[in-house]
Amino acid sequence: MQPKLARALNVSPDELAKLLMIEAGLSSAPATTGPRDASRPQQTLTEFRTSRRAHDYPGGIDLGGSLRDFLADTVVETPLPTRLGWTEVEHVRPTTRAVAMSENLFGGGLSCEAAAAQLRWAGQLLEVQAPRDVHRCVTEAVGNLASVVAFSAFDIANYSAADRCFEFALWCADESGSWALRANTLAEMTRKAAYLGNVDDALELIEFAQVRSDLLTATARAMLTTIQARLLALTGRYAEAQADVDRVDAHFADHDPDADPPWLCYYDAAEHQGSTGKALIPIAQACGNPELAAGRLTAAVELQAADYPRSRTFSRVRLASFDDGHRVSTGSCADRPSGRDRHGRTTVETAHDRTPQPCSKCCSSRAAERCRRAEARHCHVGADVDLTPSAG
Repeated sequence: MQPKLARALNVSPDELAKLLMIEAGLSSAPATTGPRDASRPQQTLTEFRTSRRAHDYPGGIDLGGSLRDFLADTVVETPLPTRLGWTEVEHVRPTTRAVAMSENLFGGGLSCEAAAAQLRWAGQLLEVQAPRDVHRCVTEAVGNLASVVAFSAFDIANYSAADRCFEFALWCADESGSWALRANTLAEMTRKAAYLGNVDDALELIEFAQVRSDLLTATARAMLTTIQARLLALTGRYAEAQADVDRVDAHFADHDPDADPPWLCYYDAAEHQGSTGKALIPIAQACGNPELAAGRLTAAVELQAADYPRSRTFSRVRLASFDDGHRVSTGSCADRPSGRDRHGRTTVETAHDRTPQPCSKCCSSRAAERCRRAEARHCHVGADVDLTPSAG
């Protein structure tokens, strides 16, 4: 049966023999757990499956030191395959989705370290022999994971780690020939630069991201153009920014989720409304027409799903403290003190319950800054908040 099995697995008979460890009678690849010791021989299958007996636990367990040291000396080494196949591609992609959803729900603090460990292991796959098309897809998948890890590191203000992961993601994009991954990684780098106040660098990065945009999906073009519109608005180029938002709407009208790469699953109707609303805030403030942005932000709050609490929080923050005192047009729920207070109270509760500071410094700092600015301008009256500017 071994020759047939070797052909089915697309490996040579010798490679199959190594995998099965036939002559040595050892397990092919059990994950080894124990203290770091380079001289320790590989565990046999019998040893690996044997657990401690009851008499080994007479009383309390002595870990011999701090909990941190005990766990640091507990190593699990996952072996690499001898040859890559589509299975490895499907292993990396769900891992990336899990990391991204954890970051969305709880912030980078609870996902970054574990995700970095996953990236270190997945990065080794790129040095394993593989058919050309499999290698390209694995490289793209690992690059996507690197981009997600980078954004998680950025979220907890570990900017040096974020930069290294972004660089690795760009290398993967070049190695795999993926213009889509390149554009998405540069877009994430643009967001980081803008957050740190480096608007000129952000504008350069978003322009680089749009090179060969003809090879990108309509959703990707919408996402990139939204970021550019926001940057143009921040620099006072309102006419160009408004024109970009119009282009974004046109791109999104043509979007096809089935054609998008996996990392664009977040850019749905809610994200579109929230991102374009954010881009329009400087224009709305400058022209005294808050509804220009508030209408889109309100739609984003209503559309954003429970899987994206941070996105909903940001939209609520912007809606509740829009322009720090400008009023939304008559008829909008945000125009009434009770309506805006409801958004503000929900924002604070979400920021504390869902994204505490250790998990997401970006979310916490933005919410805290806007709450402080709003508090300085308004005073409490009963159950509601008077949102008119205070006399002082």
